[in-house]
Amino acid sequence: MNATKQLRNLLVMALADGSLGEREVNFVTDRCSELGLGEEDLRAAVSFALDDNASLELPTEPAEQEQLLLDLLRMMAADGLLTETEKRLFALAAAKLNFDPNRIDALITKAKRS
Repeated sequence: MNATKQLRNLLVMALADGSLGEREVNFVTDRCSELGLGEEDLRAAVSFALDDNASLELPTEPAEQEQLLLDLLRMMAADGLLTETEKRLFALAAAKLNFDPNRIDALITKAKRS
């Protein structure tokens, strides 16, 4: 999965609860930089996520799938609130990627350490 899609996925999750807090913005901008993307990429990703038809774009490679779910967990935790909408979106992505509960637990542990 390319960096642009990863960023768009993060913003879809960030906006799933209908708001974008300061800590979420900080996480997204940090991750944007880590992915080697710039301000224009961030603006485009925000526009994508605000569209009524926005949805997660799931990768096919196992390492990319794990990274996506890890990033989604970090995004969900960024503001300190886990909404039902975020939980459902994450659960749907994990199910579509065939992640079993043990793999999800391992990702949660990994997310807590980072």
